Amino acid sequence: MDYDTVRLDDENNAVVIIDQTKLPGKIEIISLHTAQEIWDAIYLLQVRGAPAIGVAAAYGIYVLAKQMDTEDYDTFYREFVRQKEYLDSSRPTAVNLSWALNRMQRVVEAHSGETVAQIKEALHRESVAIQEEDIWVCRMIGEHGLTLVKPGDGILTHCNAGQLATSKYGTATAPIYLGEERGYHFHVFADETRPLLQGARLTAFELQSSGVDVTLICDNMSAKVMKNGWVNAVFVGCDRVAANGDAANKIGTSVVAAVAKYYGVPVYICAPTSTIDLNTPTGAEIKIEQRPAEEVTEMWYKERMAPEGIKVFNPAFDVTDHELIAGIVTEYGVARAPYTESLAAIFAEKEKRAREKKEA
Repeated sequence: MDYDTVRLDDENNAVVIIDQTKLPGKIEIISLHTAQEIWDAIYLLQVRGAPAIGVAAAYGIYVLAKQMDTEDYDTFYREFVRQKEYLDSSRPTAVNLSWALNRMQRVVEAHSGETVAQIKEALHRESVAIQEEDIWVCRMIGEHGLTLVKPGDGILTHCNAGQLATSKYGTATAPIYLGEERGYHFHVFADETRPLLQGARLTAFELQSSGVDVTLICDNMSAKVMKNGWVNAVFVGCDRVAANGDAANKIGTSVVAAVAKYYGVPVYICAPTSTIDLNTPTGAEIKIEQRPAEEVTEMWYKERMAPEGIKVFNPAFDVTDHELIAGIVTEYGVARAPYTESLAAIFAEKEKRAREKKEA
């Protein structure tokens, strides 16, 4: 894992990513220059994971802003919003996408009295800040998550909420990586995560590359390893958390959580505050992305594995009910039920620290 998941090539005006659709067989680095290339990279999962999508979107809109050849603020602003809304349409469930793009738009609005060149420089600073904050956030999630487990524990994770989904450390894998650095020697079980196999292709790949003791299992094996007593905690990421603690994550997460509840295994959602949407009351209001049928019937198979014309239901995410969640791990601490209160307290702490930093 010596490559950056997402980085900015300012000299060549490009967003540079690892093409995650090619992993683990091939490590291919690609440069994105146009709105279409950036949109496609997000939609086609060449870059994926809520935090990484947010960073890619921030760098992407900055790259596009640099290409806007005008000195008139109103003209620049209209084009900026047009491109921003286009990028925002690439994936509907991950809140980090709109969060990062809205944050960049606020920079344009806050500097309306300056030249376009100055606004572009401000956008550059903000996009870099978003990535730097992502690294800090992931490390702090790791620190807080590490307090929930002990050396030698078995940990199960679903999908990929690792370094490949962020700038560094990951969210759900952050406690694992920090624990590895400190000699905790966790035993990790990675669900394969059908139909796109993010657990098999990405999580197993990056954890093994980092020297972590990881075992790959099929999605329908989680009950078996829990019943055997091999799992002490479940750590998963998320793409959006509602105000009541319901959490949208990769399809299959709610199954893992229900099984874990039965076997008395705590489930922890690792969620940067940027993925927590207090404006969404419950998980019922979270829009779930529907993916192409071919991902289920054909992708990864040498030959088609389902009858022609078969109906396919392929939601990218499901929502885990807050009652199945033992805690939501953020960069400001671990929220516990009732989540409407604890998540609000997390944001109050975030705002307090922001004020203190501004006053310092």
